Amino acid sequence: MMIPWQDLAPETLDSLIESFVLREGTDYGEHERSLEMKVADVKQQLKSGEAVLVWSELHETVNIMPRGQFRD
Repeated sequence: MMIPWQDLAPETLDSLIESFVLREGTDYGEHERSLEMKVADVKQQLKSGEAVLVWSELHETVNIMPRGQFRD
């Protein structure tokens, strides 16, 4: 189920995004970027609709994924 990012409190959204970017294996290319820059990038992707917040009932987790990979 997709979760509208606008429905979350700003602090909750920031915490979810930070958790997402801190996961092992998340790659942002050849150049090192600060946590703040990574969070801002993901937040912009959510705002533009490129990425979506998704609730998994099976795993009881929230994930961020590209809109094209989300299936109802």
